[in-house]
Order: sequence, then C-alpha cells, then structure tokens
Amino acid sequence: MARRPLPRILSSGTTSLARGRDLARTAADSATDVLHPLLVIGRGLRVLAAAGRQKWARTPKDKRGPALFLGAACVLVVALVPYGPLAGLITLMAAAAWRGRDRTPVKTGPSEAESERLGSLYEALVPYFSTPEDPNPLFAHGGQWDRAFSGYAFDDAGRVTRLRIRYPAYFTDGEAASRARIEALLHAKSGRGREYLFEWDEEGNQLDLTVLAPLPTGIAAQPFVTSPGETVLGFTDAGSVQRTLPVLEDDAPRDVPPVIWRTGPRSTEPHLLAVGRPGSGTSSLLRSIALQALRHGGEVLIVEGGGSGEFSCLSGRTGVLAVECGPAGALATLEWAARETERRLMAAHRAREAGRPAPEDTRRPLWILLDRPSVLAHLATAEGGPDPLARLQVPLRHGRGAHVTVVVAEQFDHLELLNDAVWQHTRARVVLGPAAMQQITDVLGLPPHTTPTAQLPPGRGYARLGSGPVHRVQVPATPDPYDDDANPEHRQAVLELLPGRQLPAPGAPGRVTLSKPLHIVQPPGPSDDAEEIEEVPAEAPPARGPWPVGP
Repeated sequence: MARRPLPRILSSGTTSLARGRDLARTAADSATDVLHPLLVIGRGLRVLAAAGRQKWARTPKDKRGPALFLGAACVLVVALVPYGPLAGLITLMAAAAWRGRDRTPVKTGPSEAESERLGSLYEALVPYFSTPEDPNPLFAHGGQWDRAFSGYAFDDAGRVTRLRIRYPAYFTDGEAASRARIEALLHAKSGRGREYLFEWDEEGNQLDLTVLAPLPTGIAAQPFVTSPGETVLGFTDAGSVQRTLPVLEDDAPRDVPPVIWRTGPRSTEPHLLAVGRPGSGTSSLLRSIALQALRHGGEVLIVEGGGSGEFSCLSGRTGVLAVECGPAGALATLEWAARETERRLMAAHRAREAGRPAPEDTRRPLWILLDRPSVLAHLATAEGGPDPLARLQVPLRHGRGAHVTVVVAEQFDHLELLNDAVWQHTRARVVLGPAAMQQITDVLGLPPHTTPTAQLPPGRGYARLGSGPVHRVQVPATPDPYDDDANPEHRQAVLELLPGRQLPAPGAPGRVTLSKPLHIVQPPGPSDDAEEIEEVPAEAPPARGPWPVGP
C-alpha cells in the first residue's frame, strides 16, 4: 500500500503544538510593543543608577559628606518649589528614556575585512574587464571597487554570498568562453565548495553572483501528487520552475519545486538518458521512475547490466514483466519489446482505419529501464552474440506513438559504447554526481549556470529536458530496500511503495516471466475482409529463474 500523509489534525499533535507556539510568539511580540516605553525607561534608570554608583565610588571619602549634603539640599529645594516634584519626575523620566534608548550602531558599509575581500576580487577582474585603449577604465589596478560592485552581502565567515558586478560594454559577454573564464575566476576567489549562480544581463552590462542553498536530501520516495504521464525526476531551486509539490521531508510537510518529465504520445522528450559515476545515484533514479510508473498502472521491463541485484526488490511484482541481468535474457527481453512496439503500432493503425479507438493494451504505458547496458553489450560481443542495444532502435524511434518509454542509465567511462540511436532519441538528459564542466556540457548540450562542486551527495546533479534550460536536481532518496547500509527510513518508504507479488499459476514454478503473451498483428491479404485481423501468438522469451538471473 502506498504511504499517504495523515491529515494535519491527526498528525500526532504537531500542528497543535506549532499553532500554540505561534500564538505564544505573537502574544509576546504584542506585549513587547505595548511595554516598549516602560522597558526603555527601566533600562535608562538602570543605566543612571549604575552611573551614580560609579560616581559615588570614585568620590574621595573626605568629600562624600559635602556631596551628600549638597544632594539633599537640591532635593529639598525641588520639593519646596511649586510643581517641583512633578518637574523633577518628568526630568528624571526624560533622562532615563534618553539613556535607555537603543544605540546599536547601524552598519552602513562593509567592514575592513569585507572591503579587503572586495578589493581583491576587483583586482583579479582587472585583466579581464579592461583594455589599454579605454580612456576612463571602470576596472584599473589601484582603482575604486565601489564603482563596479554593488548589492554585496557576506555570510558569518566573511565570504561573499551575493554580489552585483557592472562591467564595460566592450566585454564579449556573448561568448561562452569569455563568460566561463569570469565564472571560474569568481568561483575560485569567492570560496570553493559552494555552488554559485551567475546571471548575465547583457543589455545592462551587469553580472549577478548568488550562492545557492543546498538542495534538500531528506525527501524519500513517496506517492507524489502527479497525473499519469508525469514523472518526478527530482527537486530543484524555487526560482527555476513555476510549480511546487507537497512532500514529506523527515516527516515534516513542505512544498518543493519539482523537475517534471512528461512522457506519452504528446511528449517532446519521450526517452531519458541518465549519466553518472559509481555511487552517484543513477540506479536510485531508475528505481524512483519504476515505482512512479507502477503506481500509475504502467508495465516495466528492467535490464540490469551490473548484476549487483539492486532491482531484485521489483522481481515478481505486479506490473513488472521481467528483470534480466544476463546477455541472453536481455537480448530476448529487448527483442520482445521491439516486437511489442511494432504490434502496438499496427493495432493502433488498424483501429484508426476502422474508425475504432485504439485497444486498451496498446495504450497502457510500457517502460524499458536499462541500467549499465554497456556491460551486457561487452559480454555479448565477447561471446560472439548480437548486441542487445541494437534491439532498442524500434522502441526508441517509434516508442512515443506506442506508449513505450526507454530509460538508459550509464556511466561516464562507457558512454562511447552507446549506439547512435540512444544518443539521438534520448533528448531528456540527467547528469548525477561530481563531473567536470566539459563532461556535463557534452551530455546535456549546454553548460549549467552554476558551478559544480567536487563533493556532492548521492542523487545530486543536473537535468535538462530537450531544448529547455539546465536545472539543478536532487533525486528522491530511493535506495535498494534490501541494502543494510542504506537509511532505514528510506528503505521502509521504498518497501511501502512496492506493489504486491504476482500470484503464480497453479503448478507453475516461481519464475519471473512476461505477464502476457505477445501477439503480432498480421495485415490482411487482398481477399480478406478489412474488419478481420489475424492474431498469431508469438513465442515469448524464455522464462528466467529467481534473482540473480543468469544467461
């Protein structure tokens, strides 16, 4: 059963406690506003009393008697003068209010250390933003940094968190190489280990530098509020997308902006390619996609090249047609997928010719998930067999119209083993884990607007859907539920999302097989009726044994 969040009124009193804290905080703020004059006068009286005690302590002992007599005489005169006590009380309250006022100095500019840091940034940018022919250079050695910098902000450690830079109009900001040099320099001078967002305003000749907050890593796999055909790849920055999703992060509800991938016949990016290093989270992304596809009633085929058993939790589940990890099984499964794609296209075409809606079995989404298929391709070549990836051409080219979606996850070291069909038809791209800027650009086709760091949590990277912008993305934590080293709460969340086991037929061994036989639609002959369609049962791939499945 899918785990659904409880209503707020039933969630163990958390909302009531939060409402009580808010009411108490509001009452305290109101009381502080009402009693503010009394608090100021009380603070001033305390300051005057402290000053009087210090003055009395510094008075020599031989002069304390005359000073005490003079003070008593002044009090007596004030008491005898008409309206004297009232005037004295008003004077005392006014002095106390003056001494008790808030005299916190207002910061009007950067501190000395911050000014020095801004000056070093200014001097580092001089060779890039100045030319000898400029009669009045904005950037010059020994110049004033406040002419070029504005809107700066610093963190507690004194590092820049926000900065606006005004640069000369002759700077070649339209060239990617020129912008990359400036971004690399600012990244190095402002502090490594953080992600910076660079926004270039070419019309106004301004560059805005902003330090991005880390993306949330505590969001586990859960039933997301999406419609069929929408898949949550991960979560990104608030200003990148115009939509938010309600999720649970560490059992606390919040709204986060997602990266939504839309599939189906009307999708412009029907297939996905995920690239990363070992441990970057590509397998977690495939598990997250598989769970979301099963939740919306889709069918899933899984081909695992690594053979580590990370998808054994899906073996034998309702909606999972097969889980393969050997060259022979992968070849048979992908060959069935190609024929199933052809069957769906032909059945839908015949239905449209006859004026009927497409059959239900041709409109049910079929997901083909491949994790590290290059390993299987290498094993098949070593054994002298055909390449299993060659069977992907039909699902990749014609899968959109047949409700077939292909997701390929591969590592950087084996990208050259992917054939041209994979590169041409997987226009939705995801790069996870630490990677060089050139590697990210080669996969996504566009460099990100942020600076990648050397250390990233699993599932953290960049995503680009077709010709859209590059988004930062954090994949929902979807570990292998049978991995003892994973977070127990995240493992439990995955177990709750898994569908039930398929009931084997009476007398059949417990094997993972395709859930239905393949029917290939034969076109009618010249003498056949247009309404009659002959369906010939095709041979399904051989049944695979329980996990791990070998060739």
